[in-house]
Amino acid sequence: MGPGRMEPMELVQISPFRTAPAPKPDWLKARAPVGENFHDLKRLARSLGLHTVCESAHCPNIGECWHHKTATFMMLGNLCTRRCGFCAVPKGRPEPIDFDEPRRVAEAVAALGLEHAVITSVNRDDDLIGGARAFAMVIEEIRRQASQCRVEVLIPDFQGHEEAIRIVVDAGPEVLNHNIESVPRLYRVVRSGARYERSLELLRYSKELRPAGLTKSGVMVGLGEETQELLQVFRDLAAAGCDILTIGQYLRPSRDHLPMTRLYTPREFAEFKTEALKLGFRHVESGPLVRSSYHAHEQAASVQAAPAVSKSRRSGREESS
Repeated sequence: MGPGRMEPMELVQISPFRTAPAPKPDWLKARAPVGENFHDLKRLARSLGLHTVCESAHCPNIGECWHHKTATFMMLGNLCTRRCGFCAVPKGRPEPIDFDEPRRVAEAVAALGLEHAVITSVNRDDDLIGGARAFAMVIEEIRRQASQCRVEVLIPDFQGHEEAIRIVVDAGPEVLNHNIESVPRLYRVVRSGARYERSLELLRYSKELRPAGLTKSGVMVGLGEETQELLQVFRDLAAAGCDILTIGQYLRPSRDHLPMTRLYTPREFAEFKTEALKLGFRHVESGPLVRSSYHAHEQAASVQAAPAVSKSRRSGREESS
């Protein structure tokens, strides 16, 4: 090529249109929230000044659960003191704890005629003992106003504060749930302010305080974990005495949250369930749309009807030997 002449440039065609996002697979499509029960429950929550995690966390199962008059009530306000990378619940400085809220939650449970109520809360690192007292109060209020109802509490880690944990356990919920959420390697970005070992110890300590009570935990997949890391989490939970395990697909609530790195298939969720049951869990709920409270009433009923397994098997020693 002679002097002054330029090499030809490769032309790149730029499309003026945005590429349409890939459609969701059928197993990720949930029914839209419609129907009389949905609107009745929404009106009841509003009239009593209550929040539901179904709405605050953008749960994909809200249509199905609310259609069957099942909801997870969220106490201690609607602002969380932590900033977990996966969670859609609003963050900020919360108001003082409303200790009349447990009575109103119980009133809603009674009005709906629930047989299994799930109660959770935002993190209240500003008042650990107050938060624990509110959980104990709602258990007692539900016992008083709706004695036929089983109570499941999905609690924060209370920063590992043993007195706070004991306050909740001593109130005697049928199920004590605390979600481990992810694998230890990802905790810094997934569960800001939490500690993997601290969450495991909460479940172990709760079982020690009340061996007859059911404990439960949940894991999200699709955040960058490896299969062997997940299986180790299952083993750790089994060794901590956890009775019920839920496994579900992480779905990004917005562009401000952690990206989803992988979409697991229903077959893979079935394989997770098989592996977890080998470790001695008394019930495993595993599927793309599974969330901690999904089919909670069926989980508790099935576990209460099933025999407990030996401690040696739950530790996972048989699988690792």
